[in-house]
Amino acid sequence: MSSVISAIGLANPEFRFSQDQIFEFMCNAHQLTDNESLRLKKLYDLSGIDYRHSVIPDFGLNAGGFEFFGNDASLTPFPSTKARMDLYKSSAKEIAYQSVKNLLADIQDFHISSVTHLITVSCTGMYAPGLDIDIQEQFSLSKNIERTCINFMGCYGAFNALKVADYICRADKNAKVLMVAVELCTLHFQRENTLQNWLSNSLFSDGAGAVLIEPEENRSTPIAFNMECFYNQLVNGAKHEMKWDIGDTGFEMYLSSNIAKNIKSKVSEVTKALIDKAGISFSDISKFAIHPGGRRIIEVCEEALELPGQSLRHSYEVLKQYGNMSSVTILFVLARMLKGSNTNERFMSFAFGPGLTFESMILKAV
Repeated sequence: MSSVISAIGLANPEFRFSQDQIFEFMCNAHQLTDNESLRLKKLYDLSGIDYRHSVIPDFGLNAGGFEFFGNDASLTPFPSTKARMDLYKSSAKEIAYQSVKNLLADIQDFHISSVTHLITVSCTGMYAPGLDIDIQEQFSLSKNIERTCINFMGCYGAFNALKVADYICRADKNAKVLMVAVELCTLHFQRENTLQNWLSNSLFSDGAGAVLIEPEENRSTPIAFNMECFYNQLVNGAKHEMKWDIGDTGFEMYLSSNIAKNIKSKVSEVTKALIDKAGISFSDISKFAIHPGGRRIIEVCEEALELPGQSLRHSYEVLKQYGNMSSVTILFVLARMLKGSNTNERFMSFAFGPGLTFESMILKAV
């Protein structure tokens, strides 16, 4: 028995900002000198990002009119972790609801009451009773629906949810698994003038994705992705190159400059292990879905795997239009590929996160 991704629904917050708008906000927030502003502008120009979404309107407002951050030069009072989690609690569920509604709009003759399992994913906020119960109540799902919450795993969190859903569907031919990932990364903006904050603040964005996973023989859509194989691997010695700590003013992100280098050095090894486990050859892969954690991450995968031009166009385009939405981002890439896939095409997909962790999978269009 095999399982499939039948449909994907996407959603973003209402506030959409150009990268230039966010650059101006950051120059003022970090109180940069003219020379520092020029350096930051270069970073933004090379980001490969044109737009990002946020639940916070302030990134497009002028000082004095902020609604979430303080209105003096140093943004005082700077929001506490509690204030950020309060906004997460009120905003995450609304974006999650919209992603589910968008998912349902794409599936004919499917009623959400048939969902048997619910999996939620997030690394940017938590509360209890949580997002899973909010979704259950909003859509009147069964009160004995089986719920699983996957938290704080970073950009590869959706892969773990898909694996759990795959296990469920392989064990139960009647299973209908709804997976909902929501990330509000911009809640965790940090104002200190450091290179680490420059980098983090130039990349992250907010969004949500809902996925329906079912046994293949009982799928609800004419075209779906069969989840053929998963493989994960840790890069020993790179544990501290990507991490989040919970601070007094939100979650504090650390990104090492060696992340792309480590991904480039290991992605061919992981690829070989994945295709060996799947029992196929590299030539069997038609398309690639790489988590666009940043432009350089996409580029090193392209280089290491010697991919022809346009192979990763969906990853580049998602990064350009949305930025890095952590675990949600790969769902935006897969949604684009699902709509344009041909039967029997095989896809290879990767995501990366704290550990340093590689998650990978082989999908087949059916």
